[in-house]
Amino acid sequence: MADKDSAQPQENEPEVKRSVNFKVAGTVVGLLAIIAAGVFYAFQFVEEERQRNLQDWQVKLGIVADSRAAAVSDWVEKNFSVLRELTENASLQLYTTEILFAADEGGEALSEARAQAGYLRNLLVATADRNGFSPPPDTSEVAANVERVGIAGIALLDKDGKLIVASPGTPPPSPEIKAAVLRALAGKPVLIDLYKGASDQTTIGFALPVYALQGDETEGIGVVLGVKLVGKDFVKTLEQPGEILKTAETFLTRKNDGVIEYLTPLADGTQPLERTFAIDTPNLAAAFAVEKPGGFGIRRDYSGKEVLATSRPIGGTPWVLVRTVSTSEALAETDTRLRTILVVFLLIIGGVSVTMVAVWRHGTSLRAAKAAEQFKVQMERFQNLSKFLNVVTNSHPAQILAVTGEGDITFANKRAADSVHMEVDDMLGKNMFNVIGPIQAKAFHEINKEVIEKFEPRNSVHRFEEADGDLVIKSDHVPLRGDRDYPPSSLMILDDITELTRERERRERVMRQLVETLVSVVDRRDPYSANHSARVAEVSHAIGQEMGLGELEQRTVDIAGSVMNLGKIFIPAELLTKTGKLSDEEREQLSRSFVVSADLLSGVEFDGPVVDTVRQIGESWDGSGPLGMKGDEILVTARIVAVANVFVGMVSPRAYRDAMTFEKVAAILMEEAEKKYDRKAVVALINYIENRGGRQKWAHYRETPLD
Repeated sequence: MADKDSAQPQENEPEVKRSVNFKVAGTVVGLLAIIAAGVFYAFQFVEEERQRNLQDWQVKLGIVADSRAAAVSDWVEKNFSVLRELTENASLQLYTTEILFAADEGGEALSEARAQAGYLRNLLVATADRNGFSPPPDTSEVAANVERVGIAGIALLDKDGKLIVASPGTPPPSPEIKAAVLRALAGKPVLIDLYKGASDQTTIGFALPVYALQGDETEGIGVVLGVKLVGKDFVKTLEQPGEILKTAETFLTRKNDGVIEYLTPLADGTQPLERTFAIDTPNLAAAFAVEKPGGFGIRRDYSGKEVLATSRPIGGTPWVLVRTVSTSEALAETDTRLRTILVVFLLIIGGVSVTMVAVWRHGTSLRAAKAAEQFKVQMERFQNLSKFLNVVTNSHPAQILAVTGEGDITFANKRAADSVHMEVDDMLGKNMFNVIGPIQAKAFHEINKEVIEKFEPRNSVHRFEEADGDLVIKSDHVPLRGDRDYPPSSLMILDDITELTRERERRERVMRQLVETLVSVVDRRDPYSANHSARVAEVSHAIGQEMGLGELEQRTVDIAGSVMNLGKIFIPAELLTKTGKLSDEEREQLSRSFVVSADLLSGVEFDGPVVDTVRQIGESWDGSGPLGMKGDEILVTARIVAVANVFVGMVSPRAYRDAMTFEKVAAILMEEAEKKYDRKAVVALINYIENRGGRQKWAHYRETPLD
């Protein structure tokens, strides 16, 4: 019996070992499956992150492409608008009709038509000079009697394509131009696409029909044609303000007879219209852009580099705008980060696997203790981070809040809580409309919704009516991504700039009152010069608007025109009202009044170059002024005020003469352009008089002042 009993364990031993082996094998298989799944999901996560990053770049490039495409479209429309003003000019329509009639009748009608053609030529010259349709100045050493090849200008043609009148430098009608004229007569604007002109420079043309003043608008009597060189203003439409990417590039392309043409300068120095590729070039970014406008993908650029590319069609043109950035720059940070994440994930998976084996070997109690310790450390880190964020935001002078798209407050600093007399914890979870009031909340809420929807930061300045005056708040809104615990939100940073705004407005009022007081002292000394300074300021402002000056320059010409005659305080009243011939000494005394005015104002702090503008009013374009400055050395604000000053002086009556007509003054100014005065300022003034209602607005300048 003993032998039999002792043999029983030996017989069961292989079976026990097999059971243990099965358990170990099952555990190993399970562990390997977990490791394999972890590796698979790590790679999947990295790939999803890469795709999300590509989507972000698609949005970034798309935003720039949209803005640049809009800028190019605006440039094209701006040029069409210039010609459209001419085609809708009643005088041009009438004179064109009469010229065409005179060509058929001959005799005295033909003689009168020549005078009308002269007016049209002056109108075309002024429009061309003002809007960049004139050829650049000839700096070559070619003899003056050798006719230059026409490269740019504005022309008026009849319905047969024959030239009626044109500005100097207009190219002769080529077959392409004549074809465009015929298409324009059908009633639609025609773009003469980019081409290499006679001077081997990139050229573009625009054509619009001209209708009879009271005729049938289904058939034109002629065409206004504008041809211009494509200059820096066109190329700048492709430049993204604040560009920080080193390899980013924006250019225009088009498809032409099976090839891709690059229409604008490229980053490698290639000039416009000098590089082409076959449309079937493999993986070419430009070909992809033309075939699928609006698409996005990874392609090769003209130099063979791999780039992220997107495109936008330019409406009304055969052009496609392409925006690219090298993948090495765009994805370098992402690839590095994702490789790091992948390595970390793999290390974590390996570490977790080792931990699982250790936990499996040492029991659940050890695993639970270790997990508790890790959780404690994480909680301490989270608490420390929260304390740090509270210290930073609470020390900030502005109000800081995080608000969801529904207006619920998820975060607030102490300054925000103090502004509504609440505790921070009491604000959390409440709706912004109930905390800060419906008026302010509505203004901020509209911006927050847009910021969250487009995921783009915004800033704005708001005025709210209060019992003791307007409250001015500057708000910055930054989008915050959401997760499973927190919805997408907008971080609002609110700065109260009420006092700063009030002080700035008060300074401006005091300055304006001081200027008006000083000007009235000068104007009272000569009844014929009364209101002269105010009128010069008004005309200067109109010229500045016509020339597209910025806000600071506009304010400068306004103030400079108002205070330029302060120096006349030191000139005897009998000299100001003298009707006889002035001596050289008296003329010198009057001409230096601008310098005296500048010296009087030299200690006053202005936002713009007011003092230098006043000092340079007496300067001439050719350098014959008292300071010897010439051309662009003279501030543009001084050039504008100088033209406005002489215009007001000539159209106003004086003690020694009657007021001049607008036509005579315009003729004198055009004759003195590029000699004494800036041609651009003169052309802008004449255009304002003829086309912007200046003649009617300033007609009272010619009235004699009452005693």
